[in-house]
Amino acid sequence: MALHSYDSASRQAACTAFLAAYPDYSSTAALDALRAAEYGRLDATGQVYLDYTGGGLYAESQLRQHFDLLRDNVFGNPHSHNPTSQAMTCLVDQARAYVLEFFNASPDEYVVIFTSNASGALKLVGEAYPFGPGDHYLLTFDNHNSVNGIREFARRKGARFTYLPIVQPELRVEPATLDAYLALAEPGRNNLFAFPAQSNFTGVQHPLEMIAQAHARGWDVLVDAAAFAPTNRLDLARWRPDFVPLSFYKMFGYPTGIGCLLARRAALAKLTRPWYAGGTITISSVQGDGHYLVPGEAGFEDGTVNYLNIPAVEIGLRHLAAIGLDVIHARVMSLTGWLIDNLAAMRHDTGQPLVKIHGPAHTHRRGGTVTVTFLDRHGRPIDDQRVEQLANYERISLRTGCFCNPGAGEVAHGLTPEIMRAFFGRLVVPSFQELRQEMRSRFGRDISAVRVSVGLASNFADVDAFLRFAAGFLNRTVAEIGAVEAHETPCSTGRDAA
Repeated sequence: MALHSYDSASRQAACTAFLAAYPDYSSTAALDALRAAEYGRLDATGQVYLDYTGGGLYAESQLRQHFDLLRDNVFGNPHSHNPTSQAMTCLVDQARAYVLEFFNASPDEYVVIFTSNASGALKLVGEAYPFGPGDHYLLTFDNHNSVNGIREFARRKGARFTYLPIVQPELRVEPATLDAYLALAEPGRNNLFAFPAQSNFTGVQHPLEMIAQAHARGWDVLVDAAAFAPTNRLDLARWRPDFVPLSFYKMFGYPTGIGCLLARRAALAKLTRPWYAGGTITISSVQGDGHYLVPGEAGFEDGTVNYLNIPAVEIGLRHLAAIGLDVIHARVMSLTGWLIDNLAAMRHDTGQPLVKIHGPAHTHRRGGTVTVTFLDRHGRPIDDQRVEQLANYERISLRTGCFCNPGAGEVAHGLTPEIMRAFFGRLVVPSFQELRQEMRSRFGRDISAVRVSVGLASNFADVDAFLRFAAGFLNRTVAEIGAVEAHETPCSTGRDAA
C-alpha cells in the first residue's frame, strides 16, 4: 500500500498549517541543521524512524569521539592500580559524576550504579529490597514488565503486592484512588511504590508529585524514567525519588548495553544483596566463609563494569546537554500534537474514526508516544501486524504488540481479570500469537495496537509521511487491506544494497 499522495503545494499548505498551530516548533530550527549534520543517514536511506520509545538514535559525532578516545589511548580493567587501569578508572569516575550533574543529583545524596540496562537496574532493586511478611509492593497498572517482575521477589519473600488502577479514557491514575492506595502502607514496614514517569504504552506522564505524596505516607519510591528521560528534564534535587532506573540507549542511541540505577544513599542502605561478585567486595574468603561488600555503588555493580563503553555515556549526555532538553521537548510536543490532531480528525466516509487513541488525545501531561488501534470503515480493528508490514514497505519504523506493558494494554483493550486468568496455569505455554488468536476466537477481543513515537531527530516530514500512510487506510475494509503476508524479512542494510 503506497503512501497517500498529494502534491508539493498541498504538502506546503500542511506545513504552514502545522507551524500556525504549533509556533513553538519554529524555535527548534537548530534541530534541522543537527539532523542534516549528525543524522543525515535517515534521509540518505529514506528511513522514517518513529520508534524512539524503543530506542534513541546516535549522532555521528558520538561515534567519532568515542572511537578517537579508544584509538588514541590504552585502557585496562579498572580493578587495579596500573597506569592503564588508573586511566580507565578516572574516565569511569568522570562519567559517574557527569550522570549526577546531568540529573541535578547531589553526590552527597545520590549514587550512580552502572548496570546493563534499566531492566538490570530494576532487578537489582527487586532482589535486594528487604521485602518480608507485612511489607508491601504497590505499583500502577501502567508499568513495564521489568517493574512488574519485582512482584515475584516480593511474593517469594512473603510480602504483599497491589496494583493501582488506571482508568479510561486517558489511562491515568485518579487522585482519590491514589490517596486510598497510599494509605495501605504499614507503619514501620518496608513499603515500595513504583510507577513510570512516562508510560511506554500511552505516553501519559504520571505526576512526579506522587513521589512526595508517597514519601509522606511511608513509601520508598521507584520511578521508571526510561521513557521520560530522553525528552524531558528530570531534576532529582526537586523530586527526590529513591530509585531511578535508566537505559542510556533510550536517551541517545549509543552505546547499548549500559544503563544505571540512580539511588538515594539512604534508600540504598536498606538494600541487602543476596550474593556477591568480583569487584563488589573488599574481602572474600573461602576458608573464613565470609565477605564484605564495597561501600556505596561499587558493591552493587556485578563484576567488571562495561568500562570501554562507559565514557560513551558521558559523550552522549553532553550531546543532549549541548542541544538542550527544553529544545528537544518543544519539538517533540509540537510534532506529537500535530500527529494526534490529524489522526483524531481522520474519518471514513461512514463516519467511523480511522483510529482509536489509547491515552490522552492532547498534549497535556503526556510525552511523544502515541498508541492507536486502526479501524476499518465499519469500525473493525485492523491487524496491527498487517499495519506494521505495510509500514515496512514504506520504510516507516513503528512498533506493534503490547510493548512489554500488559497492564496498560489490558485496560486499553477492556480485558477483564477473568479473561486474562484463562491463559495461565496451562501445561503448554501459549505464545503471544496464540494468545491473540484465542482472544479473538474465544473472547471476541482484538488486541491490535500500533505505537508511534518521536524524538530529537524527528521533523515535520517524518510525521507527515506517517499521516499520509495512515490516510491510505481510509474507506477500506479489513478484507480489502488483507492479512499479513508470510515471508522472510530480509536482513539488509544500505551497505548490502550497495
